[in-house]
Amino acid sequence: MKTDPNFPNGPLKSIHGKCLVLQGDDIDTDRIIPARFLKCVDFESLGHVVFADDRKEQKGNHPFDLEKNQDASILIVNKNFGCGSSREHAPQALMRWGIRAIVGESFAEIFFGNCLALGIPCATASNSDILKLQKELELEPRNKYLLDVNNSVLRCNNKNIHMNINKGALEMLLSGKWDATATLISKTEELKKIMKDLPYLNNFLLDK
Repeated sequence: MKTDPNFPNGPLKSIHGKCLVLQGDDIDTDRIIPARFLKCVDFESLGHVVFADDRKEQKGNHPFDLEKNQDASILIVNKNFGCGSSREHAPQALMRWGIRAIVGESFAEIFFGNCLALGIPCATASNSDILKLQKELELEPRNKYLLDVNNSVLRCNNKNIHMNINKGALEMLLSGKWDATATLISKTEELKKIMKDLPYLNNFLLDK
């Protein structure tokens, strides 16, 4: 598992790294992060238990346990990834394991939104392109790819695979608006002005 503490921030124009193939349709959030781990008071430890039950069942042969995948940052999936319950812990667990982008045939809507809120691009491609990519990665797992968010293309050497990124999500990723905290901080002066005009605050927070 990757231990890089640097999480996404600001505008996201590209993600570079190795790909990890996770095959199967309708992989739901209950599998990504089993319910018993939702009792945590923060998300810090979730990377260690992503796909905990699947990994236990496969006894070290799960893609998230294989040595060749330990420094991967782009997850390659199939149809309807992230379906099931709307737990934000699922993308949190993937991000804290080391995943910075996900490429697949389709994503569950709420999962897609939760990923966007963390700065994890979710790009889609055709069934044939995804299957071909997964097969190629099984043969050459150590190749590094570049997800060019700006142009919606996955690149490796001289090969380009055209992706689709939701227009609204693309705008947020490229502008940095996906990062709600950074956006809020950038509006500090405007917020102070609004606070001054709110009589019930009595300038309490302005001196803090």
